[in-house]
Amino acid sequence: MDVLVLIGRLLFVPLFLGSAVGHLTQTEGMAAYAKSRGVPSARIAVLGTGVMLAVGGVLVLLGLWADLGALILFVFLVSTAVLMHSFWKETDPEARQNEMVQFLKDLALGGAALMLFAFFAYVGDDLGLTITGPLFDLR
Repeated sequence: MDVLVLIGRLLFVPLFLGSAVGHLTQTEGMAAYAKSRGVPSARIAVLGTGVMLAVGGVLVLLGLWADLGALILFVFLVSTAVLMHSFWKETDPEARQNEMVQFLKDLALGGAALMLFAFFAYVGDDLGLTITGPLFDLR
């Protein structure tokens, strides 16, 4: 099972690490988009979420307090779904559909991140192929 969880971690994090690079290298463009979506202090929010993506992704990838990393990604994903993809505000049918898809994608990934958090925090030190055990204990 340890190898399967490792493969799952390796497949789960590239999206977040790639997004972190985008947030931290294309900050101005992303901040302009975030501002257009009504995000307050958009530049700071983009930089902050870039750090969240990087830290959460690296923690899950390495198995270094992977439960904390998954929790960070969960918070990012759910807040992004609500703040950035508010499809219910769109009047154009195509834009509404696109935002709904992005909203549901973020919710689905948020659910997966929450399950990872629970898994890591419950299994604890019994899971191999990690650098540390979990920070939280759900047993």
